This record gives sequence, C-alpha cells and structure tokens, in this order.
Amino acid sequence: MKKHILLPCLFLVSLPGCPTSGFARENPVASPPSEPPTPQTAPVPPSAAALESSAVLRASQFLPPDLVASPLHRVRELVPTDGYLAYYTVDTDFGSFEIIGTSQLRRCVQEIQAIARLNAVSRSDIFADGLRRSLEQPIDAAKNVVTNPVAAVKAMPSTVGHFFKKVGNSISTTASNIRERSNEPGGVDPGAATVKGLSQAGKGILGFDKAKLECARQLEVDPYTDNPRLREEIEKVAWVFWSGGLPLRVGGMATGASLAINATTLAGLPKDIYEVTPDELALRDNQAMAALLVPGDVRNAFNANPFLTLSLRHSILTSLTALDGAQGRAAVVNLAAECSSRQQARFLDEILRLLASRQAGGAPPIREVRLLGRLPATVDSTGALVLTLPVEYISWTTEVSEFVTREEFTGLKPQVYHTGGISPLSQQELARVGWTVRRL
Repeated sequence: MKKHILLPCLFLVSLPGCPTSGFARENPVASPPSEPPTPQTAPVPPSAAALESSAVLRASQFLPPDLVASPLHRVRELVPTDGYLAYYTVDTDFGSFEIIGTSQLRRCVQEIQAIARLNAVSRSDIFADGLRRSLEQPIDAAKNVVTNPVAAVKAMPSTVGHFFKKVGNSISTTASNIRERSNEPGGVDPGAATVKGLSQAGKGILGFDKAKLECARQLEVDPYTDNPRLREEIEKVAWVFWSGGLPLRVGGMATGASLAINATTLAGLPKDIYEVTPDELALRDNQAMAALLVPGDVRNAFNANPFLTLSLRHSILTSLTALDGAQGRAAVVNLAAECSSRQQARFLDEILRLLASRQAGGAPPIREVRLLGRLPATVDSTGALVLTLPVEYISWTTEVSEFVTREEFTGLKPQVYHTGGISPLSQQELARVGWTVRRL
C-alpha cells in the first residue's frame, strides 16, 4: 500500500517536461483566466473531482544546485509536502535537520556556512567527534520518508494548516491566559514580565552587543537566531575581537549564486536589524504597536510569546507598518501573539513580507487587512480580496477544498499569489470556484 501512495505522487511531479511540475519559471504554473469569472450569488457546490494526496517532490528538480548540496550540506532527494509546504531533511557536518519550507532551508544553509566560517576564524572546535555520524545515522523522524512519505509528513509537527482552518475559540486566548495567570496567587504581572524580557539584553555590555550585531551582519545571518550553536559561535568570536580591541573581520560567505544575496533579502530581515541594540529595537517595536493601536494586553502577549524571536517580532511589525493606512492591522499582531510554534510564526511573517513587497512594488493600495479565519488577506483599493501564500506546492486536498469554497468568498473574485507550484487539479478547481491564481 505504501508503494501505491508513493509512486503516483512521484509520477505527478517528477517527469522531465511534465506540465504538472509547476516549478519551471519559464512556464508559469498559473495565469489569470482570459475572462474574469462571473461573481457568485450562492455558495459554489463541491466539485465531483477526486481529491489528491499531497505531492512528493524531488529536490534536484526544483531547487538550485547549490541549495541541494554544498561541501557542508546535502538535501535528501525525496521531499514530501503537506499540501502547502515542503519538508526537507538536511544532512550536514553539524548534524541532520528537519526544515519546513524553502525559505527556512535557505536560512539553514546560510547558518551552516556561518558556523563553518566562525569555526575557521576561531581555529577551535574542528567538530570532528560525532558530527558526521548523522550522514550514516539519520534522525528517526526522517527515516520513514523513503518508505512512506505521506505518513511521515502527517507524523511531523503541525505547521501552517492552522491558518486554513476555522477560528474556533483559539484567537485571543493567549492574552486572556496571561491575564488569568497574573490574577492567580503568585501569578506574574504581564507588564513586569514584558519589561523583564525586553530589558534582558541590557544586562550585556553595549560594546559587546554591537560587536555581535556586526559579526552577524558580516556573516549575513539573523543576529537573534534561534540556532544555539550559531549564537554560541557568534558570541565567542565577537568577544575575542571586542575584548582584545581588534577590528572585527570574519569575512564574506563563500556561497553560490543563488545564495549570494544580501542578508535582508535572504533572511527577510528589516534593514535596521543590525543598526540598533536589542533594547532600542524592542523600544521601536512597542512604539510601532502603539501607533497601530494594539491593546496593551496584546502587546504583552506578543512580546512574551516564546516562538517570536526579537527579529521575528520586528519583521512582523515592520511589514505591518509598511501597509500604511490599512485597517485591521492590530488584529494581525494578536494573531502573531497566538502562534503556537516557530513554524507558524515564520509563515505569518513571510505572508506579511510578501504583502509589503507587493505594496512597495506598485500594487493597488491596501485598504484593509482581513483575517479569513486565521489567514491574513487584504482588500485593496479596487475591492479585490488578495491572499499571498509562501508555499512550495499546492495540492487539492480536503483542507484546501474546504477553505476556498467557504461562504465568505461568495460573490467575491478572490486572488491568490503564491511562490511555488500548483497541481493541475488545484488550478482547475480554483478557477471553477472563481479564484484567480498567479505566481509571484
């Protein structure tokens, strides 16, 4: 039965020249219909078309060669998807990693290269003992990908499917839970907890903080990365240079063409991320939330969410600020405060960066940010409802079918802009229910 699941998926996406691939840039996967669909006046009935399993892709057929492999890493060939994102397993000299989404794969490869560069600079820790064992002993969670990729994805932590489901009672629970805990005996005052968190960096030395920022800038990585090994190496090298009174020189990264771009583009980092200390960055973020009229309890929840690094918080608020004049932005901060995993937080951040990028690129001005359940969409000055999805491959799954046929889309002509591929069945069914699909 496992082979019956795997082979059709591979056949769907891996044949050279197959029009179902959706990844060939010279052949866009979806173009708008020649005639706009007729506005619906009643909910569109479900299609009789059969649903399809999430696709299994081949890394060598849609990733740039230097992202597939380098002297420091190798992406395993079979890449299962969950209907939206790709699940990569990356073997490196520093261990094996499970990465969700291509943007995070790029971040992982960049951080691997940064660790190697810092290691060369410090001339310490050759990483000889046990670090290559992962190439022969891959992590258990990835072993099943070869034999049963669909089941392997289902067993992995839930990620962005969260955004496509109806809200239920989850939105706004984070802030209320913080308030409830603060009212309990021995509870933590939310304001005090937030101030403590924001001032944590103040315990450091200003010059050392700046040295760490400069080290991260030269390496083109996130200075507030959640990669503990990279943080350790940055602190070690920055301390030696700073305390010794030496100019910090860690050199550029030896990357291939597809990775050799500036750090703010690669990692989605705001340009001021390297310019100010953590305390100043946190202050700017709180000022931004005040300008967006975010309630105080939501600000506290946003700042206290352990899945939002300082760089993620700043990036989310930078994108929202760029949507100048749009109504509904405060609700997105509340949504971010509700993220229950780092993957969800990063997916939300990428959605907002795509929206801000389209706005800066001359798209019609955004009038409103509207939450479709948990998924941020926008209404522009023409009245169009627009979604931006940072996904690898859209399959016509039950979840996708139920989402696009919701009653709230009745009478609208929604548009979706995506960054990856789309199955022919998904393209056909989206057009049938009145959606316009374009690739970014």
